[in-house]
Amino acid sequence: MTNLFKVTDQPISIEKVTNQVARREAGAINTFIGTVREFTKGKRTLFLEYQAYTAMAEAKLKEIGEEIEKKWPEAKTAITHRIGKLDIQDIAVVIAVSSPHRADSYEASRYAIERIKEIVPIWKKEHWEDGEAWIGNQLQTKAYETGKPKEEDIK
Repeated sequence: MTNLFKVTDQPISIEKVTNQVARREAGAINTFIGTVREFTKGKRTLFLEYQAYTAMAEAKLKEIGEEIEKKWPEAKTAITHRIGKLDIQDIAVVIAVSSPHRADSYEASRYAIERIKEIVPIWKKEHWEDGEAWIGNQLQTKAYETGKPKEEDIK
């Protein structure tokens, strides 16, 4: 049996992830591809470094797949996230969701990427021309955007 939810240090094959959810009853396969962008909030990124607690990350990716199955019973999901050093335009994550109808595959795919950011122990270190910083959960993202966490962000 194929592992539908995995973390890898190798480049991700979009076709392999998509093929994991392809099936005769699926009228739609939605594929989300997250890539490394060059600019974030005006800062030029040179590269990213992803780290993960791999066993827990894969368990959480599977949990997201189970949540999707409950919300959209006819959907089938596969998620692969890459770790290590990624250059600009490299693929960081591929989510593939198949379902009989397109609306479910769109909604489930969006749900998956949002849940990854919320619960999966994967962290990225952004390397810029003038420094670097680890970015993890939503609290850290807010601190990054504002320069420091606000008291209400910590509660």
